[in-house]
Amino acid sequence: MLAALGAHPWAYPMLEVLHILGLGLLLGNLTLLELRVFGLGAALPVQPLARLSLGLACVGFGLAALSGLLMFGTQPQELLANRVFTAKMALLMLAGCNAAWFHARQSLQRLDGMARLSMAMSAVLWLLVLTCGRWIGYV
Repeated sequence: MLAALGAHPWAYPMLEVLHILGLGLLLGNLTLLELRVFGLGAALPVQPLARLSLGLACVGFGLAALSGLLMFGTQPQELLANRVFTAKMALLMLAGCNAAWFHARQSLQRLDGMARLSMAMSAVLWLLVLTCGRWIGYV
């Protein structure tokens, strides 16, 4: 499978397209939910919006993770030696821990200051993940 990615000139760029599509689904839907937690769109009920946006965000994460793993498989040694790549992976772990904490404390039911802080941290972490992702090829 990984050999096929190198054999076809369009295969790796298509993986990148799938990765970007996954990120768009993930971050677009997280942003929608973050805005609701911050009080925008207060007429929208949080729970139904969360079910829809988090479901689509999970699909996006799965697509980004699968395509990312396939891209990683084409050059693992180079990527593991790349400090920006390792920073991106650490930031992904922090974003995951932040999301787990957000849901474990039932922040969608509370919509309190801690929920907003967690959502702000989420936005910053994902912006840093995106930034690192773009920088990987340039260091």
